[in-house]
Formats: sequence, C-alpha cells, structure tokens
Amino acid sequence: MFERFADTARHVVVQAQEDARRLGHNYIGCEHLLLAAAAAAEPASAVLRDQGVTPERVEAAVLRTVGRGQAADPLGGLDREALAFIGIDLDVVRARIEAAFGPDALTGALPAVCQSRRPAWGKGPLAGLTRRRRHRARGNALLPAGPFRQPPAFAGPASGGHIPLTPRAKKTLQLSLREAEALHDNYIGVQHLTLALLRLTDGTVPVILSDLGAPATSLRAAILARYRKAS
Repeated sequence: MFERFADTARHVVVQAQEDARRLGHNYIGCEHLLLAAAAAAEPASAVLRDQGVTPERVEAAVLRTVGRGQAADPLGGLDREALAFIGIDLDVVRARIEAAFGPDALTGALPAVCQSRRPAWGKGPLAGLTRRRRHRARGNALLPAGPFRQPPAFAGPASGGHIPLTPRAKKTLQLSLREAEALHDNYIGVQHLTLALLRLTDGTVPVILSDLGAPATSLRAAILARYRKAS
C-alpha cells in the first residue's frame, strides 16, 4: 500500500512525526496527521484552511484535547507541590524564562550557543589520541564517575528516532487507499488521506473538528467538489 503514496502524502506523514515530536508526544496520532495535512501546500489543505481548520487552530485544539507531552516540557515532570513547599513556584519560573527567552524557550530546540562544541583535536591535552581514546577521554571529563552516568537534567525530547503510528492512525492510512479507489485514482494523495481523516467517527479528530466548528461532512463535500472541478 505505501508504495502507492504520492510524495506529497509521504511528506504529510513525515511532517506528522515531526509535529508529534515537537509536541512531546511519543506516538503519531490522527491529530498529528490532521495538523500536517492542514499545513500542506495542497488543494485539500487549502479547503481545510478556508473552512477554519488552519494549522494554528488545529495545534491549539490538539493541546486543549491531548495536552503537551512531558518530554517536551522540562518543567512538566517536576513535583509542583514539593517545590511550592520550599517556596518555588513553577508558574513564576516558567513565566520568567519565557519573558527572557521567548514563549517557546522551554519546548524549542536549544540555541546554537548552548549546544556542545567539539574541541579542536589538533591542540590541547587530547591531541594525538586515537578517535576512540578521544571520545573516551572526553566522556570521562564530562560525565560523573561511577556506574550511573545519566544524561543531564532537562535534556528534552530526543531529536531523532522513530515514533510509531497509533492503531487508529494506521487504520486511517488504510482508509486513504479506499478513498483513492473510490475516486478511481491509482495513487494516494493528500486529498485521500484528508478524506480518510474526515471519515473518522471516534478518536481525537472528530473532537478537534467539533471544537473548531468545522463539520467533517461539509469539509468532505468541499474537498470532493474542489477535486471534481479540477478534473
């Protein structure tokens, strides 16, 4: 089935993974597919945006419905009550950080000045060591001694790695094939994936569309009309 996905539809799935990672979610759900579809440069995506289903509104609805994953928020896993007992207010801390560095300071990528810098191996005390020994020496210098060498606190979500699709998201990809076959198309495009999302009657997508005041039936009709007119 996946070999029938057009490049644009593949890009939507890839973008959905990036959106899931950015929001701190360890899965790709239908809400992430909807968010990516709404942001694509495709006629079906334009229909969504024309009906008020914009990427900004979808993301806001996702956060209201699902919330932001703790992996994307360094302060999310802290014990709020325990810190308040010793006089630390997390809301105040968050407000001050965002006031100084911007609203996405806690969830965005680290600025370049904060990222690790590799030393010039041609100079200094590590000069002349083999690559393996250099890495070992550098690791010993940066990490604490002993068997428990944990990553630094507030490291944030991993920048790469595979995020799995939820069962409902997998079902949606399968439904997109049916949408393509119903339209007698020999490929799966963004329009078919979007139509499949709009066919869902359970999960987060119907909740998000209801929140945005955008009935799925109206969106489906508008997308089908757009493509019939184009053909």
